Amino acid sequence: MTLPRVRVGAEEEARHAPHLRRLNRERILAMAMDRSEPFARSEVIAVTGLSAPTVGELTKELIASGVLRDLGAGPSRGGRRPSFMEFDARSGFALGIAMGSTVTHLALADLRGTQVEHRELPTAAGAGPARVIRRLAKWSQQLLKDVGVPREKLLAAAVGVPGVVDPSAGRVVALAPNLKGWNSVPVAQWLGDGLGVPVTVDNDVNLAVLGEHWKGAAQGHETCAFVHVGTGIGAGIMVDGRLHRGHHFLAGEIGLFCLGPEHVDRDFGSRGCLESLAGLRSVLERWGGARGRDGAARLLEAANAGDRPAQRAITEAGTLIGVATANLSLALDPSLVAFGGALAGQDALLSEVRRVVGRVLPHPPRIVVSSLGREATVWGSVLVAATEARAVLRRRLVDEAARA
Repeated sequence: MTLPRVRVGAEEEARHAPHLRRLNRERILAMAMDRSEPFARSEVIAVTGLSAPTVGELTKELIASGVLRDLGAGPSRGGRRPSFMEFDARSGFALGIAMGSTVTHLALADLRGTQVEHRELPTAAGAGPARVIRRLAKWSQQLLKDVGVPREKLLAAAVGVPGVVDPSAGRVVALAPNLKGWNSVPVAQWLGDGLGVPVTVDNDVNLAVLGEHWKGAAQGHETCAFVHVGTGIGAGIMVDGRLHRGHHFLAGEIGLFCLGPEHVDRDFGSRGCLESLAGLRSVLERWGGARGRDGAARLLEAANAGDRPAQRAITEAGTLIGVATANLSLALDPSLVAFGGALAGQDALLSEVRRVVGRVLPHPPRIVVSSLGREATVWGSVLVAATEARAVLRRRLVDEAARA
């Protein structure tokens, strides 16, 4: 798949000659970005409706700027040999980042969203947010150097972090699980200062649903959800092809679901909500077999080996998560819910989720395991960063034309 089509100038009326020229150039660039194969000038004329002289002049400018690549003349079809060109997806780059409590993923991609390099690095969240972000900027700069990409060719970055995020401010506004001290952190500003490019910040599960919709199991499902089940429980929600965050950016925080009246007056920070009842810590405590970073792996290994207490702990969590998924589905009516996280691949858990949802809903959604797994947030961050990088490229071309 390619990035979503860029639509510019379709309803905008030209105010004067330079403005008309800009609209025409953006129309050609939008058409070029949307084509994965080389194209001839005649195709540009047919798609844009612009005259041959206008197309010839503007494509010449775009080739000179390095955005289009001239491929020379193609074979003759009985007349003049057609001149072919293509969009140079490596005229700029984007950086997608998925930051977890222990591991951070960095993915460098071109302007079509194709990954060029992907690395996993330790987060070291205990060092504090300022130091972690400085280290993240340093790692990113080293990545560019290692793959031979000049820093000026990096146009945008996007970061997924656990916790409640205000994307417009680029700030983590509520304490993120397993990232102590990360509330009210201006991630976009700090990282943007370190990289010298615009940075978009969003909740990691929000980016996961974007990634799953673009590259994974949710392709073709315009109203869908991605549910992460690990130490924390949360959902990313897409409605009619658009990410839904909510008025206070709390849409999808299903870990706070109250599952019964007996929990209403309890402290939701430590007990009484879905996350405290069915999150990984609770499941491990119910099993009583393991803790620590490898607890989930040992739990799943024991359950697959026939350990009854382990299987029972997973099934009980599946019942609670099934109730939450049914409630979410009744409010959202999605066609698909994809599950990711440490417990997502356990058959017993998803079987119980499907059973509960099927009992509650007359028309249950498809419930599947994420096909991208841990890469869902990475792909979502790449999509957001590459989309912004294209916008930065268009603005640069406008500025260059204005100066000329």
